[in-house]
Amino acid sequence: MSFLNLFVAVPVLTVLGIMFTKDLKGTRIVSAIGMGIQLILAVYLMVFYMSQAGVNNLHEIIFQSDSVWFPSLNIHYYVGVDGIASAMILLTAIVIFAGVFASWKVEFLPREFFISLIVLATGVFGFFISLDLFTMLLYYEIAVIPMYLLIGIWGSGPKEKSAMKLTLMLMAGSALLIAGLLGLYFNSSAEGGPLTFNLIEISKITIPITAQRLFFPLTFIGFGVLGALFPFHTWSPDGHASAPTAVSMLHAGVLMKLGAYGCFRIAIFLMPEAAHEMSWFFIILTATSVIYGAFGAIQQKDLKYINAYSSVSHVGLILFGLLMMNSTAIDGAIMQMISHGLMTALFFALIGMVYGRTHTRNVNEMGGLLKIIPFLGVMYILAGFASLGLPGFSGFVAEMTIFVGAFFHNDMFHRVATIIVVSSIVVTAVYVLRVVGIMLLGPVRHEEHLKLKDATWFEKVSTITLLVSMAGIGLYPLWLSDTILGSLQPIMEKITMYLH
Repeated sequence: MSFLNLFVAVPVLTVLGIMFTKDLKGTRIVSAIGMGIQLILAVYLMVFYMSQAGVNNLHEIIFQSDSVWFPSLNIHYYVGVDGIASAMILLTAIVIFAGVFASWKVEFLPREFFISLIVLATGVFGFFISLDLFTMLLYYEIAVIPMYLLIGIWGSGPKEKSAMKLTLMLMAGSALLIAGLLGLYFNSSAEGGPLTFNLIEISKITIPITAQRLFFPLTFIGFGVLGALFPFHTWSPDGHASAPTAVSMLHAGVLMKLGAYGCFRIAIFLMPEAAHEMSWFFIILTATSVIYGAFGAIQQKDLKYINAYSSVSHVGLILFGLLMMNSTAIDGAIMQMISHGLMTALFFALIGMVYGRTHTRNVNEMGGLLKIIPFLGVMYILAGFASLGLPGFSGFVAEMTIFVGAFFHNDMFHRVATIIVVSSIVVTAVYVLRVVGIMLLGPVRHEEHLKLKDATWFEKVSTITLLVSMAGIGLYPLWLSDTILGSLQPIMEKITMYLH
């Protein structure tokens, strides 16, 4: 049994433990212990990979395990991780651990809520450890399906409409994705060998360019729907706004990264010729996502919608960096996955905590909260600084790396697209500072807000976990950047083969 299977086994055991709890306290404790163990495993995995990479100059997949699942179709349960997957697993573990404490006050069907939340996380962990396309798709659907229940039952506002819109949009994306993955499967035979879903084996052959031109856009858009690629992003703001706090944290912090990770690990890596040919079109779409999301955030008054549109912008930047198809920009894009995952999870956690006290998410109905709830106020300001790319936080390192990598292209198209994307920083500063000025500073608008209590111990555990992780990357980014660059070497060898 591979060590990696623990990342699926621990959540499953946690769910079983929750099923046997008798009260809310027991449910909380089992969830916290289970996800705490998961976080320890993720930290160990990252440290182990870094230590092995440093000693053995390791760039390969570790902890590989291969078991035949469906022999007739050559489907295997094949798992393994490199530095990139290890980093994504660590991100997921941090966010779900913080999400459990952010959901400490959930009292309506708490057992069912935590079970659904951890099942969602199980799908995410399984997706990142998988190296078989069929298994990845299976875990992908496991991660997406609980969103409907979590929003439709525990959400707020027009939750049924938002849950249905999200489900239909992601089902449409999954349909394109299935078509793309089947296209890879039926073109995976090397010199008359058997067909395979094995990602590593497929990467060793050259898929015919005619097939790449057909299946690359299907796969990229299929994953891009989950990554809020313009114009397929419309489900995201409504889904974020209606979702409960922990679900918003996982949704924006981790689930959207499944889309970006899939675009990179499958679409670009396995079909690099088509990716190179069609990158101009998707660069236009991603640049539009960045600018549209930033300007969309300025127009919003609801805190969740502001952060939702901000997420569209930031994830658009991730896809933009991946499409530059050089190691510097892709390194920055993967770091941005981690950075944005932590930052947006912190934002949504704080928004949920503020909403739980003020019972409003309308910025114009709040004011002077910094003097009333100083801990939460300071945390929100720090999250805002991270969002606008202030040095010292993870966002600065990730975004600057993307911009530098994008400028490696010396043609007019890439340079203009990069300048347009860079301008989003100014727009981001506008909506972040506007919200901070209205919500936290100035006079208190409602007398009842004077009675608000500051963060509780479990809210501090949730927010501090995320903030420390962001600062750890921002103040000392090389441990993450070097790990990613090392794992990129074999991938870039295949990608750059077709760029000249």
